[in-house]
Amino acid sequence: MADTTGQQHPIRLYLQIWGWLFVLSFFSYLVDYNDLQGFWRWSLVLLFMVLKAGLIIAIFMHMRWERLSLVSAILLPPAAILVLIAFLGLEGGYIAGLRASFFG
Repeated sequence: MADTTGQQHPIRLYLQIWGWLFVLSFFSYLVDYNDLQGFWRWSLVLLFMVLKAGLIIAIFMHMRWERLSLVSAILLPPAAILVLIAFLGLEGGYIAGLRASFFG
């Protein structure tokens, strides 16, 4: 017979996370319902999106219970890409300002 050792997580944990995902989705819907625009809209939408993705990754993908080395190998490359994208955005703004001052 095969050895079936493993960790069982209580169903209550999954139901609580499902509830939090529902609440965060409701708040995201309220952002659109209240017709927020500009900075607040995108800040709140991105915040709720990151919180929901974090909950899904941590609990439903079982990253909460993995070794730190595996978590780092999976989460650090996307974080590095986001930092590089931010640098590209800053550099793009700088170059656009230089072109506007030089050619304009």
